[in-house]
Amino acid sequence: MQRIPVQNPDGTPAMPTKRHRARRWVKQGRATWVKTNLRIKAVRLNAEPSGRNTQPIVVGVDPGKLYSGIAVQSSKATLFQSHLELPYPKVRERMDNRRRLRRSRRRRRINRELPFHLRNHRQKRFNNRRQQNLAPSIRANRDLEFRVVQELSRLFTIAAIGYEKVRADVDLTSGRKGAKSGKGFSPVMIGQAYALEKMEQIAPVYTRYGWQPDGNGTAQLRSVLGLTKSQDQGLQIPQTHAVDGIALACGYFVEYRPFYRKRSHGCLVFGQVKLTSAPFVVIKRPPISRRQLHLMVPRKNGVRRKYGGTVTRHGFRKGDLVRAEMAGRVSVGYVSGDTARQVSVSGLTWKRIGQFSAAKVQLLYRATGILVSCPQRWSVSGVLNPAG
Repeated sequence: MQRIPVQNPDGTPAMPTKRHRARRWVKQGRATWVKTNLRIKAVRLNAEPSGRNTQPIVVGVDPGKLYSGIAVQSSKATLFQSHLELPYPKVRERMDNRRRLRRSRRRRRINRELPFHLRNHRQKRFNNRRQQNLAPSIRANRDLEFRVVQELSRLFTIAAIGYEKVRADVDLTSGRKGAKSGKGFSPVMIGQAYALEKMEQIAPVYTRYGWQPDGNGTAQLRSVLGLTKSQDQGLQIPQTHAVDGIALACGYFVEYRPFYRKRSHGCLVFGQVKLTSAPFVVIKRPPISRRQLHLMVPRKNGVRRKYGGTVTRHGFRKGDLVRAEMAGRVSVGYVSGDTARQVSVSGLTWKRIGQFSAAKVQLLYRATGILVSCPQRWSVSGVLNPAG
């Protein structure tokens, strides 16, 4: 049976409850439905509960370069699954565009045919060589993961966070014949210390590697739990990355370790955990451009119109979740632009659904800086809308 988050009257998280029990509480006036930034149902108690005892709930984070997986698990149920589309490619593209525009601007401003001491150079306004050693694209990836875990900490009583660390592959020149590639590191490795430092602000963090000699690696625990992983990393299903988040979270409750008896010895799994169906969502950052003075490329006659920003002329913001109606057809999507009389509504992929009259657009959720798909009820075995 699927469980949903519960909040105390002061907004702090309590232990989750079954869906039918939450409905009964709301019907009896003991609780009210609340909106969450992750679009999963939650209730808030109207009166102080009899006790605030909690059980351990663990978050598992499987970081990646293009996609990440985050899951929430207790010893009795799987509570949440998510597939994150990371902003790495978009941030790299924007950094390249910024560099290209800067070089073009300097080329127009500086006459390089003159001697160096006669060129129109200016002194630097500030020290821009601080060398923070973390690329903006990597920082954006880790910040999105932290943002999702931060939202989960407002819904669940998180006792610990399981984080998968990536180990460098040995270079082929070192003599190891089984090396998979000649690269010494992966982009996922960069920023691991930064991510762990941020996660420590929420709850204690324990780390796992994909494979460990003691048998408690992510892939090994996934095999013990009977979970399967898809080889197509771009599929928006739990079997791509969320399944690793579940395995990392389950590592808090179960452990693979050796045993020694009088007449036998070997290795067994100690501990107990139960996997159930849970809401599954796809999360990404809205590709909204920051406010710019004008377009990069001028139109005819050298005219450049304004570009970017989040404000529209109809009271909506870009990224707001809205309900729009046109010719009897109702669509739910995100505000992505506007005209003098219409509002552009797009889907999760930011592909425009249509342009709707501003009078027929109704606000559902204010923009939160993340796009979240409509939650689907998936089991970790890959069954959509299971009966349990």
